[in-house]
Amino acid sequence: QVRLVESGGGLVQAGGSLRLSCAASGSIRVINDMGWYRQAPGKQRELVAEVSFGGSTNYVDSVKGRFTISRDNAKNMVYLQMNSLNPEDTAVYYCNVHVTSWEYRLLEFWGQGTLVTVSA
Repeated sequence: QVRLVESGGGLVQAGGSLRLSCAASGSIRVINDMGWYRQAPGKQRELVAEVSFGGSTNYVDSVKGRFTISRDNAKNMVYLQMNSLNPEDTAVYYCNVHVTSWEYRLLEFWGQGTLVTVSA
């Protein structure tokens, strides 16, 4: 099993910044893709950003130029630096990882979510 612990959410004014962190631990041979999703009230969960093991990144159009995803493979951590936040960024943010277990199984795990609230 893999455990994901997220931190860094909170309340911020429009134009402000937050940094989310997610630490993965457990039975992990390799963490492949790592990403952040979000779900706003009444909306479907959407991919915000993802980063491959090699560092390739992908962002949803609405956050390009404002958010930066990064990872530390030595620490099994992924980060999301969020700048120029606006009220439309308000959501529960979820960490997501795809791992290869010691038994060479490909598995996907989700964090518990951290709330980001951006006030106007």
